[in-house]
Amino acid sequence: MAPTSVLVTRSHQTLDKALDSFVANPDTFCRRAKALARRWDRDEARLEIRDPMEWRRPRRSPTSGRVASIEAQLRSEIEQIEIMDRESEARLARRIEFARIRLESALKRAGLEEGDVSSQVQYEPAIHPRAQEAPDGLPAEVCLRWIELHAMRRELVECNLYLALINVERYANGPAVRLDLIQEGSASLFRAVDGFEWRRGLLFRTYAVHWLNQAFRSYLYNNGRTVRVPVYLQKAMKHVYLAKERLSGRVNDAGALAAESGIKENVVLGALAADRGTISLDGGLGRDDEGRGASEWLCDERIGEVYSPSMEDTSLEDGLSEAMVHLSDRERRVLGLRFGLGEVREHTLSEVAGQMEVSLERIRQIQMRAIHKLRTPTLRRAAGPFL
Repeated sequence: MAPTSVLVTRSHQTLDKALDSFVANPDTFCRRAKALARRWDRDEARLEIRDPMEWRRPRRSPTSGRVASIEAQLRSEIEQIEIMDRESEARLARRIEFARIRLESALKRAGLEEGDVSSQVQYEPAIHPRAQEAPDGLPAEVCLRWIELHAMRRELVECNLYLALINVERYANGPAVRLDLIQEGSASLFRAVDGFEWRRGLLFRTYAVHWLNQAFRSYLYNNGRTVRVPVYLQKAMKHVYLAKERLSGRVNDAGALAAESGIKENVVLGALAADRGTISLDGGLGRDDEGRGASEWLCDERIGEVYSPSMEDTSLEDGLSEAMVHLSDRERRVLGLRFGLGEVREHTLSEVAGQMEVSLERIRQIQMRAIHKLRTPTLRRAAGPFL
């Protein structure tokens, strides 16, 4: 392959002119695009990579000296991004398809898969000083095709980030959750780009909203509760709630709820059992608790206080040292060598056996016995905050 410095760079306008002529017959678009890609590959032509500032409006001067919140800064950044019209969106989608065709061809010639590239190219796939360098083991042609594709994917995603801001409101109930949801939604737009079919004539946002809602719901299912409840039970709980409302809201009979919701009775029982709230150990249990927290009511006097603020001042090293005191000298040495506690590095069973001049099986037995000792309630309280 010729040096990157002499490669011909072709503009998006040049590519659009060629691809627009293929649109009249969508059935032959892919075949003709592949033929064009082969010609470009023979010419060693690279595709223009746009500067992200080209689809951003000029930045406004701040109106006050106050530091804006992270969410406000994010919204301000997204508001500067121009929204594409239908034709510009379709042309970018066709460019993405063309870039993917070229990447797949380059990967096939190199005997690689796309995952092999994404795992090795760690820098931003857009305007970047290292964009012309090929990581060790990757052909320069593959890297260039990968960068071209992902620069255009990024452009389509950024021009539709406003969709995440619009659709997040119905799911968010606090600033922290809203930011997490926006991040999840923004990531889902990349999946929407990969599945978008411009031939159907739909706007990208019509298709992307499905992925956004799916990402928001998935995040809430997995992170909405302190104690995670399986997604299938959370979905079942939703149907059980609706069934309760239809049955006047006071019915808790699993059989009746199963018949009304169309869910198996054992799943209804699981949903009812999982429908439990969480409380803070520091919070009171009622109005007349005189400031006593739940931890005081739940504390087992036989083993002492379950939690105290002093635990927060305990370092990992102190906790491990306190726990290791209860082990024999041989057990401490084996765990120290095996897991690098107080050592330069971790050691294999074979290395430990060689140093202690015993069999490998004997080292394994000592290790298992020591770990078993550390699982006792007394010792777990010492190391528990770090496990």
